[in-house]
Amino acid sequence: MFQKILIANRGEIAVRIIRACQELNIKTVAVYSTADKDALHMQLADEAVCVGPSKANESYLNIQNILSAAVLTGAEAIHPGFGFLSENSTFAAMCEEVNVSFIGPNKDIIDQMGNKSNARTMMKRANVPVVPGSDHSITAFSEVKEMVDEIGMPVIIKAVAGGGGKGMRMVFNAEELEAKFLQAQSESKAAFGDDRMYVERIITPAKHIEVQILADHYGNVIHLGERDCSLQRNHQKILEEAPSPTLSEKTRKLICESAVEAAKMVGYENAGTIEFLVDADEKFYFMEMNTRIQVEHPITEMITSIDIVKEQIKIAFGEHLSITQDDVVLTGHAIECRINAENPLFNFAPSPGNIDFLNVPSGGLGLRVDTAMFAGSTIPPYYDAMVAKVITHGNTREEAISKMDRALNEMVIEGIQTNLDFHIDLLRDTNFKTGEYTIDTLSQVIIPKWLKDKEANNEVV
Repeated sequence: MFQKILIANRGEIAVRIIRACQELNIKTVAVYSTADKDALHMQLADEAVCVGPSKANESYLNIQNILSAAVLTGAEAIHPGFGFLSENSTFAAMCEEVNVSFIGPNKDIIDQMGNKSNARTMMKRANVPVVPGSDHSITAFSEVKEMVDEIGMPVIIKAVAGGGGKGMRMVFNAEELEAKFLQAQSESKAAFGDDRMYVERIITPAKHIEVQILADHYGNVIHLGERDCSLQRNHQKILEEAPSPTLSEKTRKLICESAVEAAKMVGYENAGTIEFLVDADEKFYFMEMNTRIQVEHPITEMITSIDIVKEQIKIAFGEHLSITQDDVVLTGHAIECRINAENPLFNFAPSPGNIDFLNVPSGGLGLRVDTAMFAGSTIPPYYDAMVAKVITHGNTREEAISKMDRALNEMVIEGIQTNLDFHIDLLRDTNFKTGEYTIDTLSQVIIPKWLKDKEANNEVV
């Protein structure tokens, strides 16, 4: 097994990986920016190396500095977490060049699946249904118009190299098509240095369902069930649950089997997620593949009792999968709430600053809180605004919801604005309780109603 691993990330995911390494008796190296000089992840690691100033592109995205830290500290592998360099094929390739293992798929697979247009083509070869749309990248508006004339409205324009909702625009009428295409293309160029786009028909109403897979170097691929990630705002997930509360057993089986076949088709290795849109008739369509661990991986761990981060490390070291598909048993229901430093009453505006007081719910069976925050710590303005992920598990969905309600009401965060109270109200919303929500429900139904109620109670200034 690896003797030392460098974690090329920060925040709660860096803490999560460090803890997994400690349980495997692996030494850890944290990297940090000057803004994170007092961060928890650098305090928990065996060693810590400053890799640059506060801005991400000068620190957590600085490949040369991170690789130098790995070589100087004798790290044998690098775990990229999610975000930052986790899906950067150049980084994965450079790890190989300096004889450091990249804990994730190889650079070729990252390139293949990171190119959304290419991924669609490969899914077709694997007989996985794809959303009607372009089969090649597009750079000119004339090509967009031609594709829209073929598949019809509404459509979504996406960046080939995209992720995190960047370089993405929904278009509902022809008059706004050109403007939104140019906006998305410009955003993609700025965010990814790539102006290639593709177009898909919007499937509506739809659920956002993703399947967690694990694959080793020897062709063994398994799935760990599905997650429902439909509660999202501006393509950013807010609450996830596993399994989906409304998916039929027949569709669940088919979608998970399709994910496994897709992973086998591309020769995938390590942990990954294949995302689908599921329409009202439970027809499902491939959307994209994430070649990394996901923010919401804890809910899958809760219902399977499988440590995905440890499996990642073992696979990267060259071990066979320690489990088969028959060993995977889904038990109960799990929910994750993302507690962010943001103000829901002001369009979820970021709220960086110092945390003066923090009480994290820590008692009770089936409760987990992933966080890197503590009283006196700071949410910097340079990175993701996540404060904590609160995860609950129950024998039933109702029990998981009840535990989450209790946990969130115990949680206290002072010094910054957060979406904690919004989550408490969300749990009690009828649309959530029924489980019948879609990817549009949060932004089009729940949030407008929530704001209206707040205004009626004079809670909006």
